[in-house]
Amino acid sequence: MATAVHVSLAEYLSTEYEPDCEYLDGLVEERNVGKRKHSKTQALLAARLQREVQSIEFDVLIEQRVQIAPTRFRIPDICLVRADDQGEVIQSPPLLWIEILSPEDRWARVQAKIDDCLRFGVSMLWIIDPYARQAWSATQTQGIAEITDGRLSAEQPQLEISLEEILPEG
Repeated sequence: MATAVHVSLAEYLSTEYEPDCEYLDGLVEERNVGKRKHSKTQALLAARLQREVQSIEFDVLIEQRVQIAPTRFRIPDICLVRADDQGEVIQSPPLLWIEILSPEDRWARVQAKIDDCLRFGVSMLWIIDPYARQAWSATQTQGIAEITDGRLSAEQPQLEISLEEILPEG
């Protein structure tokens, strides 16, 4: 991963990065993306979520900028928001925030992102490691807990998804 670069908030908001980068108090940070298992897990999970919520008032968004504080923008791999939230940059806590880990991800960096999300008011996070075939959930009340029964679940909206459905083999 490349080092972070200092830019103004105005420059960040007017620049298109490929892939998109996070903005943390003046620093543009690249994200780990692009590996096959990460990408396949993201596609399978987004499709599964879309089937679950298509008749409900929610949108499934992939790699969407979310402004979590005045000078902090994070990008979930997938998030679930209310359909009436039509901003180009989401400014309300998503109902569900999903991080799919890459081999290069380090837990300290993942933990910092989880902490930011929980402070912002995200009620449920799923953290999925398609390489180790593990997953965790995080909430403000329960902290981080490993998924031991093989099922990702959320209460609002009510969801339950088997890890076997979304984790690629091999």
